[in-house]
Parts: sequence; C-alpha cells; structure tokens
Amino acid sequence: MCGNRPVSRCENRPVTDATTTALPGTHPLAAGLTSGSPLVRALRGDRPETLPVWFMRQAGRSLPEYRELRVGTAMLDACLDPALASEITLQPVRRHGVDAGIFFSDIVVPIKLAGVDVEIVPGRGPVLGSPIRSAADVDALGQLDPSALAPITEAVGRTVAELGSTPLIGFAGAPFTLAAYLVEGGPSKDHIRARTLMHADPETWSRLLSWAADVSGAFLRAQVLAGASAAQLFDSWVGSLSRADYLEHVAPHSDRALSHVADLGVPRIHFGVGSGEVLHDMTTLGGERVVVDGVGVDWRIPLDEAVRRVGTDVTVQGNIDPAMLSAPWQVLEDHVRDVVRRGGAARAHVVNLGHGVPPETDPAVITRVVELVHSLGSGRDAGEPA
Repeated sequence: MCGNRPVSRCENRPVTDATTTALPGTHPLAAGLTSGSPLVRALRGDRPETLPVWFMRQAGRSLPEYRELRVGTAMLDACLDPALASEITLQPVRRHGVDAGIFFSDIVVPIKLAGVDVEIVPGRGPVLGSPIRSAADVDALGQLDPSALAPITEAVGRTVAELGSTPLIGFAGAPFTLAAYLVEGGPSKDHIRARTLMHADPETWSRLLSWAADVSGAFLRAQVLAGASAAQLFDSWVGSLSRADYLEHVAPHSDRALSHVADLGVPRIHFGVGSGEVLHDMTTLGGERVVVDGVGVDWRIPLDEAVRRVGTDVTVQGNIDPAMLSAPWQVLEDHVRDVVRRGGAARAHVVNLGHGVPPETDPAVITRVVELVHSLGSGRDAGEPA
C-alpha cells in the first residue's frame, strides 16, 4: 500500500529520503511570518475573520505598470529575469491589497530549462519547435539540471523579502497540460493528438507524463524552498478528459508532481479548468482520501455544488466568473456576494476567479472586488449588504 492506495497508484513517485525535509528556518512559513495569514489559515482548514482573496493572472496584462515594464522583453525572458519577475509579482499586491502574491512565471518555463525548444508566441501561446510524438522523442528529452533553476530561486527570494507577512504562492503546470502542449506542439481545442497517444501507446504516454511530473515538481519545489508559502498545480486542459481517462492516465502523474513538495509541509492547491466531472478526483488524485489542502473551482458550477462533490475535508478556491468583471458594478457585486455565500458551505474559502483576470479588465474593478470581499468578514451570511 501507498497511504490508502495500492502500490500501483504510487509506484511512479520519485524516491525521497526517509526523513521529512524541513523548510529552512528563515522560510516565511517556518519563521511564522505567513503561518497566521488568512490564506494559509484558510488552506489549512480554518475560517479566518477576513476572507482571503487573490486572483489568477493578477500579475499581468490588465495592469498598465506591467505593460510598461514588459515593453521590448519577450515573455520567457521576463520570467527568467529575477528582478523583473519579482517586480511583476509584487505589482498587484501593492495595487489591489490582495492576500497573496502568485509568482510570475509560465508553466512552460521548466520544460524550457530542461532543453525543450519552446517559445511563447504573442496572441497564440506556447509553441514547440519539435512536438513529442514517439517513444524516441520521449527518450530524447533532457533532464532538468537543478542549477538551471537559479533565476527562479533568486526571483522568489527577492519577492518574499518584499512581501513580508503576505504569502507567496508558487505554481507549476500539471503533467497532462504540459504533455498536451508537448504532443500537440502548441495550443489545441481538443488535444486529440495527446489523447490519441494516451491510448495508442500508453507506455510512452506514461513515461512522458512521468518526465513532465518530475520537471514540474522540481520547478515547484524550488519555489517553495526559496520562500513560497503555498503551492498550486494548474491543469488548464483537464476538462478535455473523461473521468476514466483522468483516473487511469493522468491522476497518478499529478500525484507524482505534487509529491515533490509533500515533505515540505506547505499547503497545496489543485486547480483545473472544466474540471467539474473530476473535481473530487482532483482532491484525492485517484485515492480514497483527500491529499490536497485546496481545490480550485472554475465558474461552471456553483461553489455549494462543488462542496457537495468534494466534501468538507478540503478548502475551496474560486469561483467568480471572469466575464463578470466587465459587467455593471451592481451585477458584479451581487455575483461576488453569491459566490461568497455559496462558499460558506465549505470548511474554508479562498476567493478567486474561476480562471484568470482577462487582459481588458479595469484594474480599479479588481481593487473594488478585493475591498468588497474583505468587507464580508469570514464569509458566513454574506448575501446581504454589510
């Protein structure tokens, strides 16, 4: 057995030392700097007096200061410039007063550092020079040298030094989403090549996802050791999978990715887009018990329904509809209050969007949403104006 699960569910996990690796004593969580923050408390199952709120893609194109800073710098170059990445991470915390920073990077950064030919094409997204389509292609993938992560650890260190008691969230792409880009060669609507490989050559598929899990896991671990107080795994394309395919071909590899930080004791969040059918499975990763601290919920299902599906042993995160950010304020306010009210069914709630901040969003609206959420106290009985 592996925990509550048969060994077959966990046999691909990386081998770790038998003793638990403690965070460095200077780490914000270990030093007590962020352990009492609303975000960390909520992720650990407490319901703080003030609801924590942050937004996916809060550091980015909706901010004029971000656009000014990025002039003339390619996306991946910005991600690997420690001073630039740190400043971009800090911008929304200063402007909006959110309860966490989300590290500015991209899910393809670790595969690029491992030697994959990938670039982010403006208006399109990640594009690979040579897609991975065969066993030989998987064999040719390089390993991620820990020294290549130096720009990441430096950027995180710079950031947490400025954040003080505000926690930083580290993040990484889930193995399926990375594999979808690797096999398709770029963005795809249905990920049919990736899903075909999954069934046509399951052994090659498994090796590819194990590679992606370890690269992504190392990326996530580097952020946590450098000072991130929580870790989020993004599975952007999980909504293209059936539940059966998720459980058999994907969940064990997401488990492997998250296992890279399991010994560090930081709260772990699992988020997927279009994940309603596998929402519970994303909390257990195919096992019998919840193995993550928080689960992100997109805008497609109400939070109280999400709580019914995942149970009360996990914190929910979400799920304001990003489209509402451009609606009239009264419409948006009513929606936020409804989200918070429904989130009251959970053990704890981290307010967020159901996905990322759209680039055309007025930053003043984000700030106003933060102020509204903070005015609602712990989130219980938040349906009526304060």
